[in-house]
Amino acid sequence: MKRAIVVTLLVAALPLSLAAQHYANDSGETRVALVKMPYSGARNVAELSGGPDYLAAGGIQQTLTGGGAELKPIPNVALTALEEPQYGERRRLGMANTHLADIVASNEHAGYLSVDLLANCSSLMGMLAGLQQSDPGGRPLRVGLLFIDAHGDFNTPETSLSGMLGGMPVAVSAGLGLQRLREWSGLGDPIPTEHIVLGAARDLDPLERDLLEEHQLARLSTDDFRQRSARMHAEIERLSRETDIIYVHIDMDVLDPREVPGHPLTVADGPTSRELADALTEIFRYEKGAALGVASTAGAPLDPLSTPGG
Repeated sequence: MKRAIVVTLLVAALPLSLAAQHYANDSGETRVALVKMPYSGARNVAELSGGPDYLAAGGIQQTLTGGGAELKPIPNVALTALEEPQYGERRRLGMANTHLADIVASNEHAGYLSVDLLANCSSLMGMLAGLQQSDPGGRPLRVGLLFIDAHGDFNTPETSLSGMLGGMPVAVSAGLGLQRLREWSGLGDPIPTEHIVLGAARDLDPLERDLLEEHQLARLSTDDFRQRSARMHAEIERLSRETDIIYVHIDMDVLDPREVPGHPLTVADGPTSRELADALTEIFRYEKGAALGVASTAGAPLDPLSTPGG
């Protein structure tokens, strides 16, 4: 249950943030919508992860309500009866991501801050799609992405050493590969690379590193989060100027390995959950902050679905 407690710590400060003022009800409570997305899109393992259920049962709801939040009933992303016969992990992931996008957009329309419990980082496209589609007038919003992960997830099928889909979602979201998966996920317009900031990424493949340099992605270090540095604030301020709405995505492998025991993709020199939670408190003081996703946390140390999130 340790990882569930860690995630609870990460989301505990959200109802107190400045961004939460945009999601307040008439009593001043922050409206928060927890969403569970179990589809992994991974091959050769079970399609559905128990991670989102595990996290939802770890005390998040009680912590949020105790911190002054109004919680919406928790939906579980699922394929429809007509979609269930569809074949192909990526096709099915895309359909599930489209449902996730619909839920996120609906939450935003109703004035709820989305906190999403994700099987792995392949749900990124669905989260971005939902925010992109959340304007009441129907125009595509400019979405800023703060992607906090020990890995860059900026591989394409051409650069990846492993072929693992979980190492590609940022590049896919930016329109650099797997266009059909992006479109199946509801993300019609790619996210411009200048609207993406990588946080604490420190385990990069050689060709992935080249791709990051080619596209000049902004980067924040582990120390930027530990110190809540001027550079961290400068990047969030820049996203706030250049975009309409900001999504913060966390892969649990970003943390100090001692805090996520059993996770197979941890990397040394990660922030502690307290350090990251303190940084999140400041990040969500910027009013454009609109959603938080937590990915790659399995219900048991040997759950194979913890592996595709890197």
